[in-house]
Amino acid sequence: MTDSARLAELKQHEEELVFASFDHHDAWRLGSLIANRAITEGHAVAIDKSASALRFEHSTALLTEQFTDYDPTQGGWLAPEDYTLAGGSFPIRVRGTGVVAAVTASGLSSDDDHQLVVDSIGTYLKEVAA
Repeated sequence: MTDSARLAELKQHEEELVFASFDHHDAWRLGSLIANRAITEGHAVAIDKSASALRFEHSTALLTEQFTDYDPTQGGWLAPEDYTLAGGSFPIRVRGTGVVAAVTASGLSSDDDHQLVVDSIGTYLKEVAA
């Protein structure tokens, strides 16, 4: 896959994976879904939040693709202890509101962390819509 195709795919994830609403109940159910999927697939991952996805309102996979020539955590722009560009964090976007949270899976490769999160969000949104 070319870089531009990957960038388009990541942007499409953000356009399609939008919640109608999001509250503590949704956060618990989504986190549980991701954790259970990871356990079922034999992955040891942590589920957390991400300052990078919250600050930039984009997935860290998308940010990584956009910052291929420059690391904003170097040179004092962003504190490396607070921000990361490793894939796996995804913004929780609510239609008509914007980004209200972020969910992060960490423990696999960056691409696999990202895929675990977006697949789980997609599954969750389908379940809620049914």
